Amino acid sequence: MPAEGVRTVLDATAGTAVVLVTLGAFVALGLAVGRDTDAETYTTARDSQGPVTLGLSFLAAGMGAWILFAPPEVGAAVGLVGLLGYAVGAAAPVALFAVLGSRIRRAVPRGHSLGEFVRLRYGRGFAAVVSVVSVAYMGIYVAAELTAVAGVTGLVAGVDARLTVVAVAAATLAYTTWGGLRASLVTDRWQSGMIIALLAVGFVAVVSSVDDAGAALTGSGLLGVDRPGVEVAVTLVIAVTAANMFHQGYWQRVWAAADARALSRGAGLGIALTVPVIVVVGLFGVLAAGSGQGLDVSPVPFFALTSGLSTAVGGVVLVLGTALVASSVDTLETGLTSLVAGELASPRLATARLITVAVMVPAVVVAVQGHSVLRLLLVADLLCAAVVVPLLAGLWSRATAAGAVAGAAAGLAGALLPDLVATGSVVAALERATFPEAVSTLPPFAGALASSAVVTVVVSLLGGRRVEVADLHRPSRAV
Repeated sequence: MPAEGVRTVLDATAGTAVVLVTLGAFVALGLAVGRDTDAETYTTARDSQGPVTLGLSFLAAGMGAWILFAPPEVGAAVGLVGLLGYAVGAAAPVALFAVLGSRIRRAVPRGHSLGEFVRLRYGRGFAAVVSVVSVAYMGIYVAAELTAVAGVTGLVAGVDARLTVVAVAAATLAYTTWGGLRASLVTDRWQSGMIIALLAVGFVAVVSSVDDAGAALTGSGLLGVDRPGVEVAVTLVIAVTAANMFHQGYWQRVWAAADARALSRGAGLGIALTVPVIVVVGLFGVLAAGSGQGLDVSPVPFFALTSGLSTAVGGVVLVLGTALVASSVDTLETGLTSLVAGELASPRLATARLITVAVMVPAVVVAVQGHSVLRLLLVADLLCAAVVVPLLAGLWSRATAAGAVAGAAAGLAGALLPDLVATGSVVAALERATFPEAVSTLPPFAGALASSAVVTVVVSLLGGRRVEVADLHRPSRAV
């Protein structure tokens, strides 16, 4: 059902046809890559990718259908400062992958996943924690993506959410279970180009349809700097950066890069593309607020602006949403396969594929419920923020397994502590930590980071051990 203040642009039959044709093109493209029967190539595409493919892949992997909901909502509610925080938060992880990924790649040159580095550095206990958080985060992310694309097709064409969710899940699984990471990388190149081109078309169409768009932007009152905006910006930088450290799809690209230089240049291209895409999409929200179509009229400002446009623009939005969700979901699927394969005692490619399909089932079930996309992402982000400092502390020679485990536990407690103090109730603190109003707040994220950092450092120093990351250099267990 369309949200209040939004009308459909296409009828359901036409909308369904657009979605299925778009997905069919991606399936054909992915299948054309060929089937990978070698687990090594399937999960890593090791040392094979240049900077352009990596840069486009970083954009496609990170820019899911959620960007049509979350950044415009932040733009309309918080303004430009919060929006810039979102853009920096989306780009910062890519920079970290270039810097930290190169170090981890040198430490575990034959690795397949972040979990292998963590297992060598800390042992199986904390590695299990990281694997659980990674699977939980990627599972929630898939659910959020499928929820988002169901929202896109529902708002633009009134397409049944269940049909959209199942179609996207089935189509992306079809080519990722066939061609693995190589299929995802090939489709990423096309999807990223489509995202940039279609977004540009949509933005020009919307700006042209608004009377004096410049006055609407400046008159929105959302271009200034204020404390709430800065707090939201800082929160989003922490949240998005922390979460993406557990995105195995990104880590796959660390080992897929031809070399460290290709990884660095690819990351630079990814950042250069990601920041303007987030800002442009978020400006839809600022423009909606300035033209009287903000959150007080519709909870989805992007679609409030596009709903009055032509059917051709509606088709562009549908193809854009489908390309966005396919590009991120196929990366998550191959990432899950790689993570599972790396953790199995006697890994088999068929088993990893089946487990990945099994992980998709609950994501599909959650997606058809229609929860807030931003809320789903914030819950996943908070979970990752509680564990990210102990994880990255593995690059510090004094960090210990006990320190990492204690730090992760402290991070989870710290995420609840600010709201527990504020409300005096564990139940109320838990409710606030799940962001019932889908509003990002700084205290839980700051509490998670600060608590985990302090406890990780203190417990590690008390342990008195020193481990040089370079000592981890040895062939890792083959998948």
